[in-house]
Amino acid sequence: MVPHLTTALTGPLHDLERRFLSAMPNIEHWFRTQWLEHASPFYASVDLRNSGFKLAPVDTNLFPGGFNNLNPDFLPLCVQAMHQAVEKICPEARGVLLIPENHTRNLFYLQNVAQIVTILKHAGMRVRIGSLLPEITAATPIQLPNGSTLVLEPLVRRANRLGVVDPGSASGFDPCVVLLNNDLSSGVPDILKNLEQPIFPPLSAGWYTRRKSQHFTAYDRVAGEFAKLLDIDPWLINPYFATCDQINFQERVGEECLAAQVDVVLQKIRGKYAEYGVKHDPFVIVKADAGTYGMGIMTVKDASEITGLNRKQRNKMAVVKEGLAVSDVLIQEGVYTFEQINDAVAEPVVYMIDHYVVGGFYRVHTTRGVDENLNAAGMHFMPLAFETHCTLPNPDRAPHDTPNRFYAYGVVARLALLAASLEIEAAENPH
Repeated sequence: MVPHLTTALTGPLHDLERRFLSAMPNIEHWFRTQWLEHASPFYASVDLRNSGFKLAPVDTNLFPGGFNNLNPDFLPLCVQAMHQAVEKICPEARGVLLIPENHTRNLFYLQNVAQIVTILKHAGMRVRIGSLLPEITAATPIQLPNGSTLVLEPLVRRANRLGVVDPGSASGFDPCVVLLNNDLSSGVPDILKNLEQPIFPPLSAGWYTRRKSQHFTAYDRVAGEFAKLLDIDPWLINPYFATCDQINFQERVGEECLAAQVDVVLQKIRGKYAEYGVKHDPFVIVKADAGTYGMGIMTVKDASEITGLNRKQRNKMAVVKEGLAVSDVLIQEGVYTFEQINDAVAEPVVYMIDHYVVGGFYRVHTTRGVDENLNAAGMHFMPLAFETHCTLPNPDRAPHDTPNRFYAYGVVARLALLAASLEIEAAENPH
């Protein structure tokens, strides 16, 4: 099922997609040179929004949690990319210790963990799942809805090496790499500190220190360079943003700062909408600068809405995952999504392993609008949407034909991945 665009404002986007197609050799060469200079994140997913006049990333997740939603036909692509990723960091392929989020009841998430295990095993790795949960004191099997079983095991640290108990070995399971699928929202547990083994993604990519504004600062640089390569307006692939720190929603501290920044971003969007003849109302998304799971997010069309928040709205914005208080917010240009599946609003999510696009799906919401966050309760996924691989466009077909649209998605997602690479470099080498 491929969504259809419900807007007449596809002129600029078709022109953008056409430029992507005609410049494909240059684009791929440019990406190759970038990956020679920068290490790709181990894996990532990128949320995109397609408004018909603009195609831009709105979030990049370095601990992706939806591998189970990918088209099963793309498993070979995932395995091939995983081979590349693992060879770089663990050429002897002794084994991988996978550390998931602290969920035992979220079976959708655990199916994602099971799929990562499947990909790693097909790539020739021995894999064990080590849980940070204190209640996991012995190997604990969990039955999944698809009939498979996932075994969570307690972590064991010996000196500066991390593993799990292995009944068949005195030294236990001693992996050559630790793979995190836990975003470290509440900080780095002591058991993960100062390990000999490499950890991917690095601890510095966790939400306890990472900020979305740092990512979009890096993306601004990447989009600017890429726009010069194609001679396009970078705004077509890049959302405006601003930040405001020292916010306290519950005590109404920092509202003036936030309202002022909302107004600045809205004014910039209005200028671009006038330039491109866009008749829709500009809006911004205000969201926590750190964190995930679609929490702490609101749509704003006028700065006056910020000072008029009621208690329920303030409480909703005040905390994110694991009850962490919000003090820094990102004010991001809202990008409409005019893609629909069966009359429900949809947005593409592109998945990558190493620097390869390995597939994607559509996040679909039947009760959310074209200007709202879709990562919310009630969403569902269309895993079969990507009928053809994102990196195999057909220049002989129209720019909006399925493989070509998905190629454009893959290009913009890889720009966000490159930005994440720059972001990690800056965090790992702050001086």
